[in-house]
Amino acid sequence: MVPTYKDDYRAWDLHKSELYKPEQTYQLPTVKFGNSTTFQDDFVPQEIKPRQSGQSFKPSSVVKRSTAPFNGITSHRLDYIPHQLELKFERPKEVYKPTEQRFEDLTTHRYDFQGLIGETAKICRPVHTRVTQNARFEGSTEFRECFQPWEIPPPEVKKVPEYVPPTGSMLLNSTSHLDYVPYQANRILPIRPVSHRRSNNFPFQGKSTMKEDFPAWENCRQGVIKKQQIPNPSGKFDGLSTFRSHYVPHKLIPTESCKPLNIAFKSSVPFDDVTMYSIEYTPKIQEICKASYPSPPGYIFENTNSQGHKFFRKITPAVKSF
Repeated sequence: MVPTYKDDYRAWDLHKSELYKPEQTYQLPTVKFGNSTTFQDDFVPQEIKPRQSGQSFKPSSVVKRSTAPFNGITSHRLDYIPHQLELKFERPKEVYKPTEQRFEDLTTHRYDFQGLIGETAKICRPVHTRVTQNARFEGSTEFRECFQPWEIPPPEVKKVPEYVPPTGSMLLNSTSHLDYVPYQANRILPIRPVSHRRSNNFPFQGKSTMKEDFPAWENCRQGVIKKQQIPNPSGKFDGLSTFRSHYVPHKLIPTESCKPLNIAFKSSVPFDDVTMYSIEYTPKIQEICKASYPSPPGYIFENTNSQGHKFFRKITPAVKSF
Protein backbone atom coordinates (compact mmCIF):
# COMPACT_ATOMS: atom_id res chain seq x y z
CA MET A 1 0.00 0.00 0.00
CA VAL A 2 1.14 3.57 -0.76
CA PRO A 3 1.09 5.85 2.32
CA THR A 4 -0.93 9.06 2.31
CA TYR A 5 2.20 11.26 2.36
CA LYS A 6 3.72 9.62 -0.74
CA ASP A 7 0.31 9.61 -2.45
CA ASP A 8 -0.20 13.39 -1.89
CA TYR A 9 3.39 14.48 -2.48
CA ARG A 10 4.59 12.71 -5.55
CA ALA A 11 8.04 13.36 -6.96
CA TRP A 12 8.22 15.62 -10.01
CA ASP A 13 9.63 14.38 -13.23
CA LEU A 14 12.55 16.79 -13.51
CA HIS A 15 14.96 16.76 -16.40
CA LYS A 16 18.54 17.81 -15.90
CA SER A 17 19.29 21.11 -17.64
CA GLU A 18 21.84 20.96 -20.39
CA LEU A 19 25.15 22.79 -20.01
CA TYR A 20 25.62 25.87 -22.16
CA LYS A 21 29.37 25.73 -21.71
CA PRO A 22 31.07 24.67 -24.95
CA GLU A 23 32.91 21.43 -24.80
CA GLN A 24 36.63 21.89 -24.65
CA THR A 25 38.60 19.01 -25.93
CA TYR A 26 41.94 19.34 -24.27
CA GLN A 27 44.80 17.58 -26.00
CA LEU A 28 48.02 16.89 -24.20
CA PRO A 29 51.03 18.50 -25.89
CA THR A 30 53.54 16.13 -27.44
CA VAL A 31 56.42 18.63 -27.01
CA LYS A 32 57.55 20.42 -23.86
CA PHE A 33 55.76 23.80 -23.57
CA GLY A 34 53.74 22.90 -26.65
CA ASN A 35 50.54 24.73 -25.66
CA SER A 36 50.40 28.20 -27.16
CA THR A 37 49.24 31.20 -25.16
CA THR A 38 46.45 33.62 -26.02
CA PHE A 39 49.02 36.22 -27.06
CA GLN A 40 50.72 33.76 -29.41
CA ASP A 41 47.37 32.79 -30.96
CA ASP A 42 46.20 36.39 -31.50
CA PHE A 43 49.55 37.95 -32.38
CA VAL A 44 50.29 38.27 -36.08
CA PRO A 45 54.02 38.53 -36.69
CA GLN A 46 55.04 41.33 -39.00
CA GLU A 47 58.09 41.70 -41.11
CA ILE A 48 60.79 43.79 -39.46
CA LYS A 49 62.41 46.17 -41.88
CA PRO A 50 65.94 47.23 -40.98
CA ARG A 51 66.46 50.94 -40.56
CA GLN A 52 68.67 52.53 -43.15
CA SER A 53 71.41 54.93 -42.14
CA GLY A 54 70.22 58.53 -42.21
CA GLN A 55 66.54 57.57 -42.46
CA SER A 56 64.27 60.04 -40.67
CA PHE A 57 60.84 59.23 -39.25
CA LYS A 58 59.78 62.88 -39.33
CA PRO A 59 56.83 63.43 -41.71
CA SER A 60 57.55 65.56 -44.73
CA SER A 61 56.43 69.19 -44.59
CA VAL A 62 55.49 69.25 -48.29
CA VAL A 63 51.85 70.22 -48.80
CA LYS A 64 50.06 67.73 -51.01
CA ARG A 65 47.67 69.57 -53.27
CA SER A 66 44.66 67.77 -54.62
CA THR A 67 43.96 67.90 -58.36
CA ALA A 68 40.22 67.30 -57.85
CA PRO A 69 38.01 70.39 -57.55
CA PHE A 70 36.96 71.46 -54.06
CA ASN A 71 33.58 70.09 -53.02
CA GLY A 72 32.01 73.01 -51.15
CA ILE A 73 28.58 71.45 -50.68
CA THR A 74 27.47 71.52 -47.03
CA SER A 75 24.36 70.32 -45.22
CA HIS A 76 23.24 73.95 -44.83
CA ARG A 77 23.38 74.54 -48.56
CA LEU A 78 21.48 71.32 -49.25
CA ASP A 79 18.71 71.91 -46.66
CA TYR A 80 18.41 75.69 -46.99
CA ILE A 81 15.33 76.86 -48.91
CA PRO A 82 15.70 80.41 -50.26
CA HIS A 83 12.62 82.61 -49.80
CA GLN A 84 11.74 85.67 -51.83
CA LEU A 85 12.03 88.84 -49.80
CA GLU A 86 9.09 91.19 -49.68
CA LEU A 87 9.49 94.75 -50.85
CA LYS A 88 9.96 97.20 -48.02
CA PHE A 89 7.48 100.09 -47.81
CA GLU A 90 9.41 103.30 -48.05
CA ARG A 91 7.73 106.04 -46.06
CA PRO A 92 8.11 109.47 -47.60
CA LYS A 93 10.08 111.89 -45.52
CA GLU A 94 8.10 114.85 -44.22
CA VAL A 95 9.37 118.24 -45.16
CA TYR A 96 9.86 120.54 -42.21
CA LYS A 97 7.87 123.76 -42.44
CA PRO A 98 8.70 126.46 -39.92
CA THR A 99 5.67 128.10 -38.21
CA GLU A 100 4.87 131.73 -38.67
CA GLN A 101 3.26 132.19 -35.24
CA ARG A 102 5.17 133.63 -32.34
CA PHE A 103 6.54 131.20 -29.73
CA GLU A 104 4.36 131.46 -26.63
CA ASP A 105 6.72 129.50 -24.35
CA LEU A 106 3.75 127.58 -22.90
CA THR A 107 4.25 123.99 -21.86
CA THR A 108 1.59 121.38 -21.15
CA HIS A 109 2.05 121.90 -17.42
CA ARG A 110 1.77 125.67 -17.67
CA TYR A 111 -1.20 125.41 -19.98
CA ASP A 112 -3.21 122.91 -17.88
CA PHE A 113 -2.22 124.17 -14.42
CA GLN A 114 -2.76 127.91 -14.42
CA GLY A 115 -2.94 128.13 -10.61
CA LEU A 116 -5.62 129.42 -8.27
CA ILE A 117 -5.81 132.97 -6.99
CA GLY A 118 -5.47 133.08 -3.20
CA GLU A 119 -4.18 135.14 -0.35
CA THR A 120 -0.52 135.85 -0.22
CA ALA A 121 1.37 134.09 2.52
CA LYS A 122 2.23 136.16 5.53
CA ILE A 123 5.76 136.39 6.77
CA CYS A 124 6.15 134.75 10.17
CA ARG A 125 9.48 136.35 10.78
CA PRO A 126 9.34 139.00 13.55
CA VAL A 127 9.99 142.59 12.73
CA HIS A 128 13.64 143.43 13.10
CA THR A 129 14.02 146.41 15.38
CA ARG A 130 17.44 147.81 15.09
CA VAL A 131 19.02 148.74 18.39
CA THR A 132 20.76 152.06 18.36
CA GLN A 133 24.08 152.53 20.01
CA ASN A 134 22.80 155.12 22.50
CA ALA A 135 20.03 152.82 23.82
CA ARG A 136 20.75 150.90 27.00
CA PHE A 137 20.89 147.10 26.81
CA GLU A 138 18.11 145.67 28.92
CA GLY A 139 19.58 142.17 29.23
CA SER A 140 16.21 140.60 30.15
CA THR A 141 15.53 137.06 28.99
CA GLU A 142 12.51 134.79 29.10
CA PHE A 143 14.05 132.84 31.98
CA ARG A 144 14.64 136.00 33.99
CA GLU A 145 11.10 137.23 33.35
CA CYS A 146 9.46 133.91 34.35
CA PHE A 147 11.69 133.21 37.35
CA GLN A 148 11.93 136.36 39.45
CA PRO A 149 14.37 136.36 42.38
CA TRP A 150 12.82 135.68 45.77
CA GLU A 151 13.58 137.71 48.85
CA ILE A 152 15.32 135.38 51.30
CA PRO A 153 15.21 136.61 54.91
CA PRO A 154 18.49 136.54 56.83
CA PRO A 155 18.98 133.56 59.19
CA GLU A 156 18.13 134.10 62.83
CA VAL A 157 21.11 134.22 65.16
CA LYS A 158 20.56 132.21 68.38
CA LYS A 159 21.51 134.10 71.47
CA VAL A 160 24.04 132.28 73.68
CA PRO A 161 23.43 132.73 77.42
CA GLU A 162 26.23 134.24 79.41
CA TYR A 163 28.40 131.81 81.48
CA VAL A 164 27.94 132.13 85.20
CA PRO A 165 30.73 130.43 87.19
CA PRO A 166 29.58 128.27 90.18
CA THR A 167 30.03 129.50 93.64
CA GLY A 168 31.73 127.49 96.39
CA SER A 169 34.31 124.66 96.32
CA MET A 170 34.19 121.87 93.74
CA LEU A 171 33.05 118.42 94.91
CA LEU A 172 35.26 115.68 93.45
CA ASN A 173 32.68 112.98 93.88
CA SER A 174 31.92 110.80 90.88
CA THR A 175 29.10 108.36 90.35
CA SER A 176 31.44 105.45 91.15
CA HIS A 177 32.57 107.07 94.39
CA LEU A 178 29.03 107.66 95.48
CA ASP A 179 27.60 104.27 94.45
CA TYR A 180 30.59 102.03 95.34
CA VAL A 181 30.20 100.01 98.53
CA PRO A 182 33.50 98.63 99.94
CA TYR A 183 33.56 95.00 100.94
CA GLN A 184 35.79 93.33 103.57
CA ALA A 185 37.54 90.37 101.82
CA ASN A 186 40.48 88.18 102.81
CA ARG A 187 43.66 88.16 100.74
CA ILE A 188 44.09 85.21 98.39
CA LEU A 189 47.01 82.95 99.25
CA PRO A 190 49.50 82.16 96.42
CA ILE A 191 49.24 78.71 94.81
CA ARG A 192 53.00 78.51 94.10
CA PRO A 193 54.73 75.95 96.34
CA VAL A 194 57.17 77.16 98.91
CA SER A 195 60.78 76.76 97.73
CA HIS A 196 62.97 74.97 100.19
CA ARG A 197 66.13 76.72 99.17
CA ARG A 198 69.16 76.03 101.23
CA SER A 199 71.61 78.73 101.76
CA ASN A 200 75.00 77.08 101.25
CA ASN A 201 78.32 78.83 101.33
CA PHE A 202 80.02 76.62 98.65
CA PRO A 203 79.71 77.63 94.98
CA PHE A 204 76.99 76.43 92.64
CA GLN A 205 77.70 72.96 91.30
CA GLY A 206 75.27 73.07 88.38
CA LYS A 207 74.41 69.36 88.52
CA SER A 208 71.34 67.90 86.93
CA THR A 209 69.86 64.47 86.36
CA MET A 210 71.10 64.58 82.78
CA LYS A 211 74.65 65.39 83.84
CA GLU A 212 74.64 62.72 86.55
CA ASP A 213 73.41 59.97 84.18
CA PHE A 214 75.60 60.97 81.26
CA PRO A 215 79.02 61.88 82.57
CA ALA A 216 81.57 63.36 80.16
CA TRP A 217 84.14 61.06 78.64
CA GLU A 218 87.78 61.61 79.07
CA ASN A 219 89.00 62.32 75.53
CA CYS A 220 92.57 62.86 74.49
CA ARG A 221 93.19 65.37 71.75
CA GLN A 222 94.33 63.73 68.53
CA GLY A 223 97.68 64.86 67.32
CA VAL A 224 98.29 66.44 63.91
CA ILE A 225 98.93 63.84 61.17
CA LYS A 226 101.90 64.96 59.13
CA LYS A 227 102.32 63.60 55.64
CA GLN A 228 105.70 62.48 54.35
CA GLN A 229 107.33 65.36 52.59
CA ILE A 230 108.83 64.96 49.16
CA PRO A 231 112.58 65.21 49.43
CA ASN A 232 114.12 68.10 47.59
CA PRO A 233 116.04 67.06 44.48
CA SER A 234 119.77 67.16 44.70
CA GLY A 235 122.06 67.75 41.80
CA LYS A 236 121.62 69.48 38.45
CA PHE A 237 118.13 69.83 36.86
CA ASP A 238 117.74 67.39 33.94
CA GLY A 239 114.79 69.19 32.29
CA LEU A 240 112.79 65.94 31.98
CA SER A 241 109.02 66.09 32.32
CA THR A 242 106.62 63.20 32.95
CA PHE A 243 105.63 63.18 29.30
CA ARG A 244 109.24 63.09 28.12
CA SER A 245 110.22 60.33 30.53
CA HIS A 246 107.24 58.08 29.61
CA TYR A 247 107.04 58.90 25.91
CA VAL A 248 108.20 56.13 23.57
CA PRO A 249 109.05 57.46 20.08
CA HIS A 250 107.80 55.44 17.11
CA LYS A 251 109.09 55.35 13.59
CA LEU A 252 106.93 57.27 11.15
CA ILE A 253 105.58 55.27 8.22
CA PRO A 254 104.60 57.63 5.36
CA THR A 255 101.18 56.94 3.79
CA GLU A 256 101.13 55.86 0.19
CA SER A 257 99.48 58.23 -2.28
CA CYS A 258 96.48 56.84 -4.19
CA LYS A 259 96.66 59.57 -6.81
CA PRO A 260 97.41 58.16 -10.27
CA LEU A 261 100.62 59.16 -11.92
CA ASN A 262 100.38 62.00 -14.40
CA ILE A 263 101.95 60.07 -17.29
CA ALA A 264 100.59 60.20 -20.81
CA PHE A 265 99.28 56.80 -21.90
CA LYS A 266 100.68 55.75 -25.24
CA SER A 267 99.25 52.91 -27.27
CA SER A 268 100.37 51.41 -30.56
CA VAL A 269 96.72 50.74 -31.56
CA PRO A 270 95.25 53.54 -33.72
CA PHE A 271 92.53 55.68 -32.10
CA ASP A 272 89.01 54.47 -32.82
CA ASP A 273 87.17 57.72 -33.55
CA VAL A 274 83.97 56.05 -34.74
CA THR A 275 80.90 57.47 -32.94
CA MET A 276 77.15 57.05 -33.35
CA TYR A 277 76.95 60.55 -34.80
CA SER A 278 79.61 59.85 -37.44
CA ILE A 279 77.87 56.57 -38.39
CA GLU A 280 74.33 57.94 -38.73
CA TYR A 281 75.23 61.42 -40.02
CA THR A 282 74.76 61.95 -43.74
CA PRO A 283 76.13 65.16 -45.21
CA LYS A 284 73.61 67.22 -47.15
CA ILE A 285 74.21 69.63 -49.97
CA GLN A 286 73.51 73.24 -49.03
CA GLU A 287 70.78 74.39 -51.35
CA ILE A 288 70.06 77.97 -52.29
CA CYS A 289 66.70 79.29 -51.08
CA LYS A 290 64.28 79.12 -53.98
CA ALA A 291 62.51 82.28 -52.87
CA SER A 292 65.53 84.30 -54.05
CA TYR A 293 64.82 83.37 -57.69
CA PRO A 294 62.33 85.48 -59.66
CA SER A 295 60.95 82.21 -61.05
CA PRO A 296 62.26 79.21 -59.06
CA PRO A 297 63.24 76.21 -61.17
CA GLY A 298 60.88 73.24 -60.94
CA TYR A 299 57.85 75.40 -59.95
CA ILE A 300 55.03 77.02 -61.97
CA PHE A 301 53.49 80.38 -61.03
CA GLU A 302 49.85 80.07 -59.98
CA ASN A 303 48.50 83.39 -58.69
CA THR A 304 49.13 86.42 -56.49
CA ASN A 305 47.03 87.22 -53.42
CA SER A 306 45.76 90.62 -52.26
CA GLN A 307 48.90 91.23 -50.17
CA GLY A 308 51.21 90.71 -53.14
CA HIS A 309 52.51 87.24 -52.26
CA LYS A 310 53.22 84.95 -55.20
CA PHE A 311 52.24 81.29 -55.05
CA PHE A 312 54.05 78.62 -57.04
CA ARG A 313 53.17 74.97 -57.61
CA LYS A 314 55.73 72.20 -57.92
CA ILE A 315 55.93 70.50 -61.32
CA THR A 316 55.06 66.84 -60.94
CA PRO A 317 56.77 64.54 -63.45
CA ALA A 318 54.43 62.82 -65.89
CA VAL A 319 53.87 59.13 -65.19
CA LYS A 320 54.01 56.92 -68.26
CA SER A 321 51.11 54.52 -68.56
CA PHE A 322 51.86 50.96 -69.52
